[in-house]
Amino acid sequence: MCDKHKTGGRAGEQTDCNYHLGRRRVLEGVAAAGAVSLAGCSNLGTDGDTEEVPSAVTLTTDDACEVCGMIIPNHPGPSTEIFYPGREPSGHENPARFDSTWEAFQYDFERSDRGWERAVMYVTDYSAVDYDIADEGGDLLISTHPEADAFVEASAVTFVVGSEVKGAMGRDLIAFTDGGDAESFADEYGGELLTLDEVTPQVIGRLGRN
Repeated sequence: MCDKHKTGGRAGEQTDCNYHLGRRRVLEGVAAAGAVSLAGCSNLGTDGDTEEVPSAVTLTTDDACEVCGMIIPNHPGPSTEIFYPGREPSGHENPARFDSTWEAFQYDFERSDRGWERAVMYVTDYSAVDYDIADEGGDLLISTHPEADAFVEASAVTFVVGSEVKGAMGRDLIAFTDGGDAESFADEYGGELLTLDEVTPQVIGRLGRN
């Protein structure tokens, strides 16, 4: 098991919209730096206006998975949140909430076919938490982390897909912002490494049959 989750240290510091520039660079390029800073703090909305990406929320025992209906913090494995502007996922306010990442992708692909557009997908970042893997009845189960600060945008991670390690709904997509963490995890537990854009309905269909 990797040293990372034994120690609980973060694999890397997350960046924010503050740029630490030297005095000379500030004097020479303050206007350009200001423009870059503003762009880094917001996303382009679907109507062409600039709007901030919604923040992840902490999942509680009031939150059930949109697909299977199980109470999310009561079960192991990665959690996922998806925000759909102007929509009510399963009849409630955003975000849509899931106790497994493969179910979240399944839900998102189905909503995309209906014309829904997601603003952001958040997944559990196992590079940023002190996780555990427990052997329960021969199944290797990875811990769940429903706190808001355990989530990261799915576009920023490397997924380990279909490893021996399971979550609430079987084999899943285990996400790491540190590519080295993902490689080490796959070396120990198997699975393939994929980015967000490489996760297709076919990939999710294989996981759903496990």
